Amino acid sequence: MAAREKKSPLTNLIAGGSAGFMEALICHPLDTIKVRMQLAKNIPRNAAGTQLSFVGVGLKIVQKESPLALYKGLGAVTAGIVPKMAIRFTTFQFYKDLMVDKNGTPWKLNNLWAGLLAGVTEAVLVVTPMDVVKIRLQAQRHSMADPLDIPKYRNAAHCAYTVIREEGFGALYRGVGLTSLRQASNQAANFPTYHFLKGYLQRTQDIKELPGYQSAIIGCISGAMGPLVNNPIDIVKTRIQKTPNPEGLSGWARFKDVNGAILKNEGWRAFYKGVTPRVLRVAPGQAVTFAVYERVSSWLDTNSDTFKLTAAAK
Repeated sequence: MAAREKKSPLTNLIAGGSAGFMEALICHPLDTIKVRMQLAKNIPRNAAGTQLSFVGVGLKIVQKESPLALYKGLGAVTAGIVPKMAIRFTTFQFYKDLMVDKNGTPWKLNNLWAGLLAGVTEAVLVVTPMDVVKIRLQAQRHSMADPLDIPKYRNAAHCAYTVIREEGFGALYRGVGLTSLRQASNQAANFPTYHFLKGYLQRTQDIKELPGYQSAIIGCISGAMGPLVNNPIDIVKTRIQKTPNPEGLSGWARFKDVNGAILKNEGWRAFYKGVTPRVLRVAPGQAVTFAVYERVSSWLDTNSDTFKLTAAAK
């Protein structure tokens, strides 16, 4: 078989990292609102008793804690976004390349299985500790405009240090099973949907590279799939990661306690708290991610001889 060119890990690192950084800057406020809604024991309401929408929750955060509060936890996200995206795109391609028969024919549903395994990999290596730190920072209710209002966790590095000192290194991996399940289901829906739509548009338009706006649109569609399916997992994971684990309580026992408490005190609808801002966070995030990734990787491929980024695969 003739040699074919494929993206090197360095290309995935640069393109994925660039995409992830832009996604975090644009979409992080929606993630903060989502976390606040998921952590609320009661439905957020205004002074008149009217239920607050996700926009209302965002405005309340801005009024009480300043606009900068919407970016709480951004340091933890940006610190992990480059390796996260590098791992996501690199391992997706790695697993996909393994899923061929002896003649080189791809397995059926290889995009789904490769996406699922890539999601588990990124959850274990990056996402779980990043989420623990991010959620601890986002859960703090303090005014970032008042220098005298000093929170327990000052920034991402201080939060990670404090969690390890007070609760042990394992605390950074609290909820790793649920995080892996969430990321696996996200990417198992995300990658197949994106590549199916991408292939369809390429065939119908007879083009090799999609315009940026089309990559963004199908990225938005594919990004919405996961949150609509796995929001209950995200709710339980967020509650578990917010606070230290009670002494002597196993992970499975904590999972059952949190589930039982939510059902008993808040009802089954609580499992879909924050689903709107989560979809509005993840779907546009994937639109940005895929649009930027495709653009940057295309530019790197065009200049591969200059940057020596091309890898040959037999």
